[in-house]
Amino acid sequence: MNVSIASRLAHTGEYYFSRKLRELAALNAAGANIISLGIGSPDLPPHPSVTAALAATAALPNAHGYQSYQGTPALRGALAEFYQRHYGVALDPATEILPLLGSKEGLMHIGMTFLEAGDAMLIPNPGYPTYQAVAEICGAEVRTYDLTAATGWLPDLGALAATDLSRVKMMLVNYPHMPTGTPAGRPFLAELVGFARAHNILLVHDNPYGFVLNETPPTSLLSVPGAKDVALELTSLSKSHNLAGWRVGALVGRADLLAAVLRFKSNMDSGMFLPVQQAAVAALALGDDWFQELNATYRARRTLVVELLQALGCAPAPGQVGLFIWAPVPPQYADGYALSDAVLAEARVFLTPGGIFGSNGLGYIRASLCQPEALLREALARVVAMQVGRRMESEEAALPLVS
Repeated sequence: MNVSIASRLAHTGEYYFSRKLRELAALNAAGANIISLGIGSPDLPPHPSVTAALAATAALPNAHGYQSYQGTPALRGALAEFYQRHYGVALDPATEILPLLGSKEGLMHIGMTFLEAGDAMLIPNPGYPTYQAVAEICGAEVRTYDLTAATGWLPDLGALAATDLSRVKMMLVNYPHMPTGTPAGRPFLAELVGFARAHNILLVHDNPYGFVLNETPPTSLLSVPGAKDVALELTSLSKSHNLAGWRVGALVGRADLLAAVLRFKSNMDSGMFLPVQQAAVAALALGDDWFQELNATYRARRTLVVELLQALGCAPAPGQVGLFIWAPVPPQYADGYALSDAVLAEARVFLTPGGIFGSNGLGYIRASLCQPEALLREALARVVAMQVGRRMESEEAALPLVS
């Protein structure tokens, strides 16, 4: 029996990390002992109060049924309080907050709700690969906007405004930006809101990294006056609260837009497990000491990862926010793929090639901070040994032949 694949997947391949993690697992099964600095999956546990809330709720006999498609009032209230406390943004928990099974699914829900053939969506280059997949699967035209080191990894909104935007319905933005770690200040976010208003474009702000290694107070796009008229924001507990595998996120913004997304979402799932929701309530109530402790760990790791990249001849820019370090590839390598392949083959350390995030990432490499210090020290030692071995080989090759 031959079953044809739907045309909507014609341009969408398997997610890069889905393939790569399978490849690394095969190498490890063969005894390679790869240290992966690829995916940004926090290795640290949640706060004990979070797992305690999960366990306590799971022990209740009535906690295991289907839940509301909109999440519990307690979770929506906790998210509203979190936004007010950290961002100064007032949200109606009944209508302006929609809990999600992670923000990644939210991207698809938004796309399927608002995009169709004939529409265009602006996505960053470089940017999260899922953005392009969403546009492709929804049948929309993908239009990339350039982010480069020369522009501080911010889009040139003036140049974009000079193009034909008549079919652009949505623009995805992501600050602090992944993969470059670039934060965006309020003046730029205000420019974004003005741009979207002027061109009748729905802004979707993907905002999961603001609490990790951010030396300034985290910012929500919705804190900009008038943003709620033109923007939706995705938030996630994956990185900030070490809940990546628990799948807890939310979409926040204008009530009518969220109601439209709920029409799609309610046909795709049957609500979030109640113990996970109660655990998320506990996580959202944590104080600043939680973030201070988390970031102390990541600062120590960042020092080692920067040293590793510098040992490879890379020069990471300071001030990066989030779980990764982004760095240009040294000139002896054609691109990030070449450097990644060399380090994997010779040092048994995996680094993510920047090209998976778009053509503007080809000359870059990305390293994750999601490994314990002991493993990072081992990865550094392997890379240093690799470089020493290369230098010795080069010096030997340069010696005159003795007959």
